[in-house]
Amino acid sequence: MKILVTGGCGFIGSNFILYIFKKHKNYKIINLDKLTYAGNKENLSSVENNPRYKFVKGDICDGQLVNSLMKKVDAVVHFAAETHVDRSILHAEDFVKTNVVGTQILLDAALRCGKKRFHHISTDEVFGELGPKGKFSEKTPYAPRSPYSASKASSDHFVRAYFHTYGLPVTISNCSNNYGPYQFPEKLIPLFITNLIENKKVPVYGKGQNIRDWIHVDDHNEGVDLILHKGKIGETYCLGGNAEMKNIDITKIILKEFGKGSETMEFVVDRKGHDFRYAIDFTKIKNELGWMPKHTFEQGLKETIAWYKKNKNWWRLLKDKIIKNITAKQ
Repeated sequence: MKILVTGGCGFIGSNFILYIFKKHKNYKIINLDKLTYAGNKENLSSVENNPRYKFVKGDICDGQLVNSLMKKVDAVVHFAAETHVDRSILHAEDFVKTNVVGTQILLDAALRCGKKRFHHISTDEVFGELGPKGKFSEKTPYAPRSPYSASKASSDHFVRAYFHTYGLPVTISNCSNNYGPYQFPEKLIPLFITNLIENKKVPVYGKGQNIRDWIHVDDHNEGVDLILHKGKIGETYCLGGNAEMKNIDITKIILKEFGKGSETMEFVVDRKGHDFRYAIDFTKIKNELGWMPKHTFEQGLKETIAWYKKNKNWWRLLKDKIIKNITAKQ
């Protein structure tokens, strides 16, 4: 199989490419990435000379380029997206262009080039927020509450529309919060880890009571691989890590790993429209495809901390050039 991976230099996309090359010894990948602030070619330095891998710098909104690449592949795994909620609050238009228009351009190309197999990566944030009980599932109504989640919800609807209207062979996966190697250090876990390595405080939104379900990026990508090959066309699958935790509790666990106490925490003004709780019910993919997350949160977090300690050269440049700028704007 030859796969077009969009956004393959990003956090989840680059880990997916590395996973595929380990799992499928004869697969080929074309990686289309615009190399925005969160895209980093160094994530894939270990495969850049692999004859089964080709990198193309470009925008998913470039219809001519997308069409030319689509003709060369059997399937698309669409990761490319603007994903940071805080950035969407500042610049919503960027999220509409990439996440909505870009997805529609890809769908058109997949349809035009022979109805290519299309898997779309989405998020649990399209479902809005949960109260103290219950979990999101494939039957949960959409209720996005940020410009980011609204743009992802729209792209999900376009993917389904192309299945129902044109018969494009699509699947969608909605995942919970990912963590692991190569995650851009603006997200909670890598930001806290790298801050502590630099002997800085960690910023906790509000009182840290917001709850998230965490999934290791390798577990997520194993699920995506299963859906791509065995998922029922036209269906959606929810992927969760079975690791539901308050932000304050995650913070304390990370601090403990570094031998730090509560004096290292800095409580900051809460995010606008901050969703209270997310949690994923992954019963469907467990029953239909036999998928289960393999990492416990404690195990995955220890591995992630070790990776960031070992790869300081990777993240220090990113923090120095980019994080300071966006933090000042916020």
